[in-house]
Amino acid sequence: MRTNYILIDLENVHPKNLAILKGRDFKVIVFVGEKQSKLSFELVDAMQSLGGNAKYIKINGNGPNALDFHIAYYIGNISATDPNCFFHIISKDTGFDPLINHLKSNNILAQREIEITEIPSLKLTHAISVNERADSIIHHLISRGNAKPRTAKSLINTIISLFSKTLNEKELNEVLNELLKRKVIAKSGEKVTYKLPKKGTIKV
Repeated sequence: MRTNYILIDLENVHPKNLAILKGRDFKVIVFVGEKQSKLSFELVDAMQSLGGNAKYIKINGNGPNALDFHIAYYIGNISATDPNCFFHIISKDTGFDPLINHLKSNNILAQREIEITEIPSLKLTHAISVNERADSIIHHLISRGNAKPRTAKSLINTIISLFSKTLNEKELNEVLNELLKRKVIAKSGEKVTYKLPKKGTIKV
């Protein structure tokens, strides 16, 4: 089971919609700047509703990249103990992107979003049409880099998990057929291969 970690750069963004995470399997860490002395009621209330899945980290130091280094440290620390981690850095700071690319090259799943609602697995549960579902799955597969499912069974299990087990058999078959129709996946026996579009060429 993959563990999703949301790491929020509170110096850079003021996240909304944290409440949509309630009841979902996400772990949230809010990184607070050394000079940040006030937190909004909405943020605190939403974090409190997440119980043990949420915590704050007050950073030490106030240099231009102090908070970034703290996030990088916790990513390294967590990934060393949790091989099934997936990191979502919530920040407008593009300086995280080289770190994310390096993590992916080492088969550690990570991506940056500006809003929590941009996290693909959260979008997936709101996708209704076959095309929307296929687009969202493709986006997710692109984000996984070299860690994509390699068998039909593991791909099906991934899709079922992404949609929080809400798809019935007919809907699952429809979205698989759409992926085959678009030729972004190909099956050879039980093996699955991919021909995915480049990141950024698909909007979901």
